[in-house]
Amino acid sequence: MSKPVLSKVQSARTQQTAGPPMVLVTGGSRGIGRAICLEFGRAGWRVGVHYRERLAEAERTASLVKDCGGEAVLCRADVRDALQVQTMARDLTARWGHLDVAVCNAGEAMSGLVLRLSPERWAAVIETNLTGTFHCLQAIGAVMWKQRAGSVVVVTSFAGLQGHAGQSAYAAAKAGLLGLVKTAAREWGGRHVSVNAICPGWQRTELSEASMPEDAASSGHVLGRFVDVESVARSVHHLALLQGTSGQVWNLDSRIL
Repeated sequence: MSKPVLSKVQSARTQQTAGPPMVLVTGGSRGIGRAICLEFGRAGWRVGVHYRERLAEAERTASLVKDCGGEAVLCRADVRDALQVQTMARDLTARWGHLDVAVCNAGEAMSGLVLRLSPERWAAVIETNLTGTFHCLQAIGAVMWKQRAGSVVVVTSFAGLQGHAGQSAYAAAKAGLLGLVKTAAREWGGRHVSVNAICPGWQRTELSEASMPEDAASSGHVLGRFVDVESVARSVHHLALLQGTSGQVWNLDSRIL
């Protein structure tokens, strides 16, 4: 197991609490979230594996984190419910004494053309992807504000930068995250809390399988291939530890605006 790599601020915080660094990953039961949990686990971190309904899959993620050298605890909350998210952040911090990094990854995808999408389906996607992340930032930010240290990485999408036919609600929610990230970064910078965003590119997960193109080159990837989920996880881990970087949006594939 490799020794965890921390920024100076995180190292000071960890020394105060006498324990390994700690990360919360929302939507950590599967897909990109699971890969991120495992990446931090391999670096010896304590990992809060968040889930809403998929307990068995979250337990599997936690088991894998432990197998690769980290510690793990399950964190159940519906991100659409502000009180549940606040309770999760409070309980997790009380358990381990600090929160060094948070990865806001929980999301929901739903296809629908602008002229055909029902108000109910629109609201469901916005509530999970945008409002849910807002709830997480409020709860996480309160903890990190008091610590005067921390790093947040928000998982957004290239669709939020460019738009994508048939993904009106999803693209709108992910675009909204860009403004939310940059605003939080400005508000929290003075407390040594960084907030950044990544666009992870197409991944063959349950969330994106239905809309993922078959050919990378024809969908605008200049390298002619998709980025793999392990590379995404490594990038999230690296970005979370960068010093002097906040309010930035990183596109992890080879599409160019």
